[in-house]
Amino acid sequence: MLVTVADKSVIGLLHPGAMGAAVGGCLVDGGRTVIWAAEGRSAESRARAAEAGLKEVDRVEDLLSEASVILSICPPHAALDIAAAAGDFAGTYVDANAVSPETVRRVAAALPRATFVDGGIIGSPPHVGTGTRLYVSGDESAVVRDLFAGTALSVLQVDGGVGSASALKMAYAAWTKGSGALLLAARDLARSHGVEADLLAEWDHSLPQVADRLTRAERSATAKGWRWVGEMDQIAATMRGADLPDGFHVAAADVYRGYPRPEPTLP
Repeated sequence: MLVTVADKSVIGLLHPGAMGAAVGGCLVDGGRTVIWAAEGRSAESRARAAEAGLKEVDRVEDLLSEASVILSICPPHAALDIAAAAGDFAGTYVDANAVSPETVRRVAAALPRATFVDGGIIGSPPHVGTGTRLYVSGDESAVVRDLFAGTALSVLQVDGGVGSASALKMAYAAWTKGSGALLLAARDLARSHGVEADLLAEWDHSLPQVADRLTRAERSATAKGWRWVGEMDQIAATMRGADLPDGFHVAAADVYRGYPRPEPTLP
């Protein structure tokens, strides 16, 4: 039996990073109750959750017992561990992480009692005007769409079962973040040979749009490159699974390893 939106009064968020808190905030703006588990989380997570209007519970176990929908939004390397910790959850579990189709199927297998929805977020943390989209596939995807109706996050259905939404996310990020890594590597190559200024001047002459793209790639990598290492690894695995070259994104992961996680700004 399809569970209606009205039955899904409490949504659990794992966890309120920059993207997760913004997604949770969309639900709060839409009149939903969103809870998060504070145990072991940073002061920055607590501040983001408070700003988004999320309700704090102590532990993940408390969140799992209160919520009827779980949203997993975390770095790719943590997706399986988070699912394993929620293994007895029997509600609707939405994995909205940047992982390969194979990984998301393993996540689903770790949740045998849950109704599983595969998701992939494309865009920046959602606010009014960002145009951010959550692509979903799998059983009960329509309920996820209804949950976000009228909010700043648009939900679109992808045909196919679990793995389809993740495949779309992988293909999209293969270009956006993969090409950003290539641009940074090209700049670093020129720098290593003492011709960076010449390269930038030539780009300005023949490819004027590249300067802005380089600035944005550098800014994004400085803030989030550490997180994208796992995403590039997942894209490389997706490429291998499709019998396509994986070297582009193996190399992109190496580029992003050069951008360590920034120090917390809150104590």
